[in-house]
Amino acid sequence: MNKKFLLIGLVIAVICFSPIAAENWNSFAGDFNHTAYRQEASDFVTNLWTFNMGSSIHSSPAVYEDYIYVVSSEGILKAIDMKTGEEEWKIDLESKTNSSPIVSGNRLYIGCEDGLKAININNHKVSWEYDCKGVESTPFLYKDVVYFGCDDGHLYGLDKSNGNVKLNKKLDGELKSSPIVVNDSVYIGSTNSKLYSIGTDKDKNWDFTTGDEILSSPSYVNETVIFGSTDGSLYCVKESDGSLIWKANLNNKIISSPTVDEHDNSVFVGSDEGNMTCLDTRDGTVKWSHPVGDKIQSTPALKGKLISFGSNNGVFYVLNKYTGLEEFTYNPGTLLFNSKITSSPVINGNSLFFGDDSGYLYSLNIEKYEVPGSMQMYYSIAVLIIVIVVAIVVVKKVKK
Repeated sequence: MNKKFLLIGLVIAVICFSPIAAENWNSFAGDFNHTAYRQEASDFVTNLWTFNMGSSIHSSPAVYEDYIYVVSSEGILKAIDMKTGEEEWKIDLESKTNSSPIVSGNRLYIGCEDGLKAININNHKVSWEYDCKGVESTPFLYKDVVYFGCDDGHLYGLDKSNGNVKLNKKLDGELKSSPIVVNDSVYIGSTNSKLYSIGTDKDKNWDFTTGDEILSSPSYVNETVIFGSTDGSLYCVKESDGSLIWKANLNNKIISSPTVDEHDNSVFVGSDEGNMTCLDTRDGTVKWSHPVGDKIQSTPALKGKLISFGSNNGVFYVLNKYTGLEEFTYNPGTLLFNSKITSSPVINGNSLFFGDDSGYLYSLNIEKYEVPGSMQMYYSIAVLIIVIVVAIVVVKKVKK
């Protein structure tokens, strides 16, 4: 009996004192469903804060361990402590970027105007870089190979450790879309209106033609690939041969990437029509559509019953995923200083993070519907005070 208790005690001790492996952030929005959600560490405390990156934020942040990695459009990459909102370290990529970073182990990978760069997050230096013209595509890490598209029309796959070329496939158009890799096949959209399926063995599987450019990243669910086009339609095709299963017309350009809830057979996507729309993944039936009055180019993040996204009207929305009704909204610009929110949010436990065109990164508590104050709000208050003072002075002069 004593030996049994001793064995149980040893097992508990191993569980308690063993380090918890960090969850990698291997793609745009964290996975091929684009849920952009990671379960928090048990000791994480959700705090509210804002952080000024110094220039606009178009890309989506990446979450790894206790840090959030975000890059400004001017190419300044920073590691921010998620608990405190304080800068841990930064590096100048010396090239503009709209690509989002991904993180695996001690390496961060990001596309720039002058190619793909691998950054060592321990020593904050460039480990290797691959020169090519214009990488707006966010990389996808699959079986130790980093896959990404380039404006030169090539789909690349590089060894994650040294940048050696594993795949170099010339396709048509510019590959601004962020790829996903499933079952040894790479799916990526092109400005030539085609979605391509390319085997990791370098063979082309199939392509599917839409009515206009494909800029957003495809999603995968139940042996199908779902993606939007700037022709205004959302498409669902078979993984095996690219044949069309269904097509839904959303009336305007789709730059937002679709987010899939495979447990509820739902796909969520924004459009330039100004609607966040929920459709059935099986047949494309519209479940609900929520209008916001301006373009939605942000890819929604999913946690529990909540779907969250930003809009070009400067407002951030959190909706009930079942009904499409608003749970709460946040306008950091307080109308007077609104900035577009094209950056896609990410969620770590109860903490939600997103950036905007004013260059600020925000940390919200999505569980308690708590938001931080913002510098724009203080500017608005200052303007209001000035207006009131001026009005009082004018009234007094009129009375005299």
